[in-house]
Amino acid sequence: MSDVDDAASPGDAPRQGRDRKSVLLRLDPAVHEALAKWAADDLRSVNAHIEMLLRDALKKSGRGVKAAPIRRPGRPPRDETNP
Repeated sequence: MSDVDDAASPGDAPRQGRDRKSVLLRLDPAVHEALAKWAADDLRSVNAHIEMLLRDALKKSGRGVKAAPIRRPGRPPRDETNP
C-alpha cells in the first residue's frame, strides 16, 4: 500500500466525520456504461453503486465488514435547520 492511498485530494472532505478511501478503478467503457445505467435505475451514483455491490459481494462470501451503513438511495431528506 502506498502513501497515495492514504492521501486525501484537495477537494476531498471527510463525509459525516469519517474518512473515506479513494481508489482509482479502470473499467472497460461498456462495463462503466452498464454500471451507470444500473446505478441510475436505483437513483445512486456510480461510486455508491460500486460500493453497494462490493459490500454485497463481501457479505455473500462471508467476509462482511463492520462499516457504517450506506445512505439509502434517492434524494437525502431535507435538513430542517437549512431548508
